[in-house]
Amino acid sequence: MAGRINDDDVKAVRDAVPIDAVVSEYLQLRNAGGGNLKGLCPFHDEKSPSFQVSPSKGLFHCFGCQEGGDTIAFVMKIDHLSFSETVERLAARAGITLRYEEGGYNPSHQRGERIRLIEAHKIAAQFYAEQLDGPEAETGRVFLAERGFDQGAALHFSIGYSPAGWDHLTRYLRGKGFTDKELILSGLSQDGRRGPIDRFRGRLMWPIRDITGDVVGFGARKLREDDNGPKYLNTPETAIYKKSQVLYGIDLAKKEIARTSSAVVVEGYTDVMACHLAGVTTAIATCGTAFGGDHIKILRRLLMDNATAEVIFTFDGDAAGQKAALRAFEDDQKFAAETSIAITPGGMDPCELRLAEGDDAVAKLVESRTPLFEFAIRHVVARHNLETPAGRAAALDEAAPIVAGIKNVAIQHESAVQLAGILGILDTQFVVKRVAQLARWARDRGGRGPAGGRPAQPAAPYAATGPRTAPGFSGPALNLRNPAHRTERELLKLALQHPELVSPAFDAYGVDEFTAPPYAAVRQTIEDAGGAEQGAADVADYLARVRDAAPDDTVRALVTELAVEAVHAKTVDEIYAGVQLVQVRLRAVDRRIHDVQGTLARLGPHAAPEQLSAVQNELWVLQQYGQSLRTHGATAL
Repeated sequence: MAGRINDDDVKAVRDAVPIDAVVSEYLQLRNAGGGNLKGLCPFHDEKSPSFQVSPSKGLFHCFGCQEGGDTIAFVMKIDHLSFSETVERLAARAGITLRYEEGGYNPSHQRGERIRLIEAHKIAAQFYAEQLDGPEAETGRVFLAERGFDQGAALHFSIGYSPAGWDHLTRYLRGKGFTDKELILSGLSQDGRRGPIDRFRGRLMWPIRDITGDVVGFGARKLREDDNGPKYLNTPETAIYKKSQVLYGIDLAKKEIARTSSAVVVEGYTDVMACHLAGVTTAIATCGTAFGGDHIKILRRLLMDNATAEVIFTFDGDAAGQKAALRAFEDDQKFAAETSIAITPGGMDPCELRLAEGDDAVAKLVESRTPLFEFAIRHVVARHNLETPAGRAAALDEAAPIVAGIKNVAIQHESAVQLAGILGILDTQFVVKRVAQLARWARDRGGRGPAGGRPAQPAAPYAATGPRTAPGFSGPALNLRNPAHRTERELLKLALQHPELVSPAFDAYGVDEFTAPPYAAVRQTIEDAGGAEQGAADVADYLARVRDAAPDDTVRALVTELAVEAVHAKTVDEIYAGVQLVQVRLRAVDRRIHDVQGTLARLGPHAAPEQLSAVQNELWVLQQYGQSLRTHGATAL
């Protein structure tokens, strides 16, 4: 059984791997101001970026779904790993050798299942790539050459070959310390009559990588006539490979997709290769399944759903290609990006087009795209007889909702005019009004509607104007229109993000000086972690200790949120910090004065002299202190 990873090593891993570098492997990040970065949250669907990353603090937080934490928490959540598996993966990335308490380090037994399966695939990919140079793989090299791919292309895409024998890879991986159970779980081997045998035999091999670059599966092309299997055989569903959640080529294309805010979706492995070699380096493909919702989520995080983002589908011009295009159009509204289609000429796919007409033809294919909604409209209209009034009316009934669903209002209007022309309806305004009415109805029903009518970004937590209570806390609801709550929040953000500006004064503040129960809980957590003064030297380490000290996930999430949320000041300095310190203390003093005055009133003139004198003395001291705070500010603290 694996021992516990040494705490110092966990800290070393957390410090060594920048959170923005890790998160950027899964989604596009942009400047959010104040040293923070923002992007579309990978943990819930959203149209405006509410997910923020603070590189200086090593934290992330989503103001929409409340997910947050450090680098380790992010990888655990997004890749469904255990804590130890995550630390081991990040340690390998940073070149850190981990120490284990209770029993020492044994790589072959102490890594988690996912880590082991990833490693098996990495070794398998290297094994297959080496086999491509051997004499048995001649048919594979010929296959590639006939499609215009030389040795350099094979190396770039890590193409390999699986030997035709029963258990070449299985025996090789056993020699590397993998168990038969691990080989079966990985999908690299399958049960045979006398034990595990290779799943892939005598085939050309494409490694399929996830967005981080890890090999998670393979696509295998049949080469021999005596192979009775399908033309393409993919890795079965495993703990690391879900075909609906991977896109071939995404590891190579992701940076260019994010940079250009565009992606080209093709149908096969060789099409991706042809596009990339022709300079269309945003090309990706699904792995033996239709393009669906999970694929859209991957692309949306890279495209950031900005107004100019575009997804271009390429399909053959045959019936199957048209059907696939219409299926893609059904998902169009799941994108905030515009979607287009490029129909390959003569039924050729991009690989065949490159071979026949060269790289320029592939680039021109992408440039010749037309909006997907236009393709869908023409397809719908073609089903009706436009020579008759009834046929034109039926075509309008079917096509008008498609135009109404166009996200860009200007394009929607122009398309309505164009639809009138296609249908031969002379009263253009009739068609335009019909489309506008349908779009308005869609918005009224809560549909997304055209651009500008999309739902707004989710409000920041606890920022509601009406009553709202933070989950897991009891007491008055948070309301940031309440000056006390607003100032308490600002002071806590300073205590977490800029502890050097508020300590040691902040550490003398009582928990009861924070009127909102969630903020009181955070104040207590900071105290339990050793106080804000501990954060002056190393803010990232201090924040990690505060998060560790949180009594539950709800408080921990609020700590992360406050550590990432921007401070509401153009200049964050000692003067601004002093104002927040004074405001929180002054309100606490005023509340205490009010309480003491109530006590004095209840005592009345017949109270015991000693008791009356003590209460009057406390009231005088509080009033003098309050006056001093108003007059001298932070120097009176």
